[in-house]
Amino acid sequence: MSSRWIAQAARVLLDAGDLDLMMVYLPHLDYDHQRHGPQAPQAVQAARDLDAVAGDLVDHARGRGDTVVVLSEYGITPARRPVDVNRALRRAGLLSVYEQAGMEYLDPWTSRAFAVADHQLAHVYVRHPADLAATRDALSGLPGIDVLLAGDDRRAAGLGHARAGELILVAEPDAWFTYYYWLDDERAPDFARQVEIHRKPGYDPAELFMDPQDRWVKARAGAALLRKKIGMRYVMSVVPLDPAPVRGTHGRRPDRPEDAPVLLCSDRAVARDRIAATDVRDLLLELAGVCAPTSAARPGA
Repeated sequence: MSSRWIAQAARVLLDAGDLDLMMVYLPHLDYDHQRHGPQAPQAVQAARDLDAVAGDLVDHARGRGDTVVVLSEYGITPARRPVDVNRALRRAGLLSVYEQAGMEYLDPWTSRAFAVADHQLAHVYVRHPADLAATRDALSGLPGIDVLLAGDDRRAAGLGHARAGELILVAEPDAWFTYYYWLDDERAPDFARQVEIHRKPGYDPAELFMDPQDRWVKARAGAALLRKKIGMRYVMSVVPLDPAPVRGTHGRRPDRPEDAPVLLCSDRAVARDRIAATDVRDLLLELAGVCAPTSAARPGA
């Protein structure tokens, strides 16, 4: 699995020379929890597999005398309901597309409003203030939206960044936001069926799957890999357009402590009951000796 290869590569780098800081991402648990859901047998097995891989790397680092931090960015919770925000905006006449070779592509320059979605959080960008009311109306009755933030409410929630959307949506606990904007799958863009994280206007967890409705999907994937091997151009179009297989999601603040992210550290001097996600950077820099402790990063703060 990729996590094992990454951990082995990290060991090689650790032993190659002195490092001030090394950050290692082991994706195994993240992916399988999104595929199968956090309570599925496959997710439990993934946790066991990752525990062994991460444990070996932690033991190796601590054996060298390194300070080790184990951090999960988020907890995965069950996902049951995809919410098509951009399709709602398009039906309301707020989102525009352009056509190329029979396929539709989002046109952010002419759209009055469009959403960039990432699981349970979506930033809705509204070009003109006069369209804010129409955008809110288009989304207000959409099932699966728990919270809609605008104006000062975004800042109060800690989301008032200069590049934040004019509206910010938070999904209900079992719902998540797709990036889909086309209304007919026959007009879906070419990248929709591919792993194309930089072309899609939002994260697409369906990329973790081969289309279960396509009986020839594995054969077509094999043919594409053969074309790659012999030096020919190829396209790996295997991603489903139906988001139903996705079983795990994240993004909203956890409703239970068990669903929250976790930070573990081998240095007890920085122990505390809770730490804000925005303070993790300074904690790592402090442990690396790059900056002095701040009030937010001291034990007990």
